[in-house]
Amino acid sequence: MTTPTLAVKVLRAPRARRRSSTTYLISLGVLAVMTLAAVFAPLIAPYDPDQVDFSAFYAGPSPEHWLGTDGLGRDILSRMIFGARTALLGPLLVVVSSTILGVLLGLLAGWRGGWIDAVLGRIFDVIFAFPALLIAILAVALFGKGLVAPVIAMSIAYAPFVARLTRTLVAAERNRPYVAAYRVQGFGGAWIALRRVLPNVTPIVGAQSTLNFGYVLAELAGLSFLGLGVQAPTADWGAMINEAQAGLIGGYFLPALVPAVAVVIVVVAVNVVGEELSDRIGGGTPA
Repeated sequence: MTTPTLAVKVLRAPRARRRSSTTYLISLGVLAVMTLAAVFAPLIAPYDPDQVDFSAFYAGPSPEHWLGTDGLGRDILSRMIFGARTALLGPLLVVVSSTILGVLLGLLAGWRGGWIDAVLGRIFDVIFAFPALLIAILAVALFGKGLVAPVIAMSIAYAPFVARLTRTLVAAERNRPYVAAYRVQGFGGAWIALRRVLPNVTPIVGAQSTLNFGYVLAELAGLSFLGLGVQAPTADWGAMINEAQAGLIGGYFLPALVPAVAVVIVVVAVNVVGEELSDRIGGGTPA
């Protein structure tokens, strides 16, 4: 009975991996297209995103305007392309800065332990008590609207998530034989932690941090929707949804629907990529 069971597992495992890889590649393609659109926006956008056309208010899709126009006659496709810049740049800055800060704090807590670990743990608990979006709103209230204050606030809010994961991984690595071997050879603790332990935990932390990108994108879009993030007339997906509210009463759903769908697609794509990377780095699911 053992042989048939093993045969079934061997036959099913590659099929599951193919499904996972297909979704993963599609998600990578979506993110690549969004990134390229943001980088080369001035070259590929058909119109100036701020160009007002008083004769084309809420125009439907046409050969001239593929996605129609908004309440000021501005081309939605052009504003979507330029809006990808702020929509992707903000989350990228938050993820990079929170990962760097979280990895350093988690490495310190996990490697040193003792009172340092206890103090940092209590600080993390305090930050965990406040949602990242609330911290960003407080930062906007103190330092003004825009992208800078929310990015800094969310970087601080998301750092404990990365730090706690890093701390757990480093604490486990600290007791492994290779660390003891380096100590016997006379290498210092700082050298071992930075040159040997940190590279071992970075891939796992990086894969998990990728998942934060989608959450931050949605929260920053929410801030812009509330009028606390990127300010008009700068094109931004969240701000576009806010500006399109007046048209919803008249039945013009496309100016709000297009950026909302874009946010959902990017968030889903990032989650798929992050989960796939986590599975691959962690060895994947058992067959």
